[in-house]
Amino acid sequence: MDATTLDWLRARTVRVLFAGVALGSTGWIAATTVGTLAARDLGGSPIWAGIPSAVAVLGTAAGATLLSTVSVRRGRRAALVLGSTVGAGGALVAMLGVGLSSILILILGTFVLGGANAAGQLARYVGGDLYPAERRASAVGGVIWGSTIGAVIGPNLIAPAGSLAGVVKLPPLAGTYLVTAGVMLAGALLAFALLRPDPASLADEPETSDTVGPGATGVPLRDLLGTPGVGTALLALAAAQVVMTMVMTMTPLHLTAHGHGLGVVGLVLSAHTLGMFALAPISGRLTDRYGSMPVILAGFSLLVVAALLAALAPSDGVGVLFVALFLLGFGWNLAFVAGSSLLSGRLRLADRARVQGAVDGIIWTTSAGSSLAAGPLLAVLGYPGLALIGAGLAVVPGLVVATRSRSPLPRPA
Repeated sequence: MDATTLDWLRARTVRVLFAGVALGSTGWIAATTVGTLAARDLGGSPIWAGIPSAVAVLGTAAGATLLSTVSVRRGRRAALVLGSTVGAGGALVAMLGVGLSSILILILGTFVLGGANAAGQLARYVGGDLYPAERRASAVGGVIWGSTIGAVIGPNLIAPAGSLAGVVKLPPLAGTYLVTAGVMLAGALLAFALLRPDPASLADEPETSDTVGPGATGVPLRDLLGTPGVGTALLALAAAQVVMTMVMTMTPLHLTAHGHGLGVVGLVLSAHTLGMFALAPISGRLTDRYGSMPVILAGFSLLVVAALLAALAPSDGVGVLFVALFLLGFGWNLAFVAGSSLLSGRLRLADRARVQGAVDGIIWTTSAGSSLAAGPLLAVLGYPGLALIGAGLAVVPGLVVATRSRSPLPRPA
């Protein structure tokens, strides 16, 4: 294949991945938003409200492990199609739970729904693997940028989906899951039809690697996770996710407890999602230009600043929280894009899918734990204390990255 054709196919593949992430994130964000309300109503108590989000994240962790295995055996396209299709099925199960007023069926469907989010997370690696190191982060950021569409459209689907539910004789909240299933199924069809040839056949193989086939190296997964670059990427990705989740999930409760309405909550969370996704291409360009380690360090620095601002914000300081949550999202994005790029860059092509799935499984498992722990910490320490813990949790990995950045990482064998 000549270089011009290869470049065109790679660029088209990134566009398809972007569209798939946009569709998947739209359904995912709509479903997780309405899941809080549905669980509260079906469970009869606010104590159930956070369960669907935590379960969905655990479903993402399980899905990441499953899809990495499919990627090795069947290729990247098959994994993305399977993840989106499973997610659509989970949305239909959750819809059934709402229709039957069964919170257990709702929780089961929400867990399965995590498969679609796992596919969306996998897509960033698929895009990054297409390009050599000097262009990889820009591709990762370009794919993640698709989530901006979901962040804007997803929550706004709830009202029209409720109207649709009335037409088909379903409870209003069930309509969101019906729309989510349709959107995710569209993403699966998009990947099946347009991700040809399989992205794995277009991927860039590092010049230092002497293997080309899936699973050719046979290196134990534990050894791969322990290599310096991979370990640093795992630390950056998991720690940034924990800090961001801990502060973000409790911010709406903090605002409403001090008398702020849903409009203020939506404004602050909009700033957060803007920081998380809209600036992803900038994070990618910065990483390609300056390297992963400095950008990861910048991301943790912003996370510390954001958490401290959140801790020090007065109860009526909506403007301060607006800035804090924006910086929290952007700091996460810097660490997420640069960490994802660093992870792929330290691996042979044959080993990437296995390690990417394992790392994402760890990320989303720790994220679920962080979400569950945030509530009790808020109850005991209050929002300022919770935010200070978040700042401390960002300082430690930031110092580790700063130490490791002083010495160059070894090249892949």
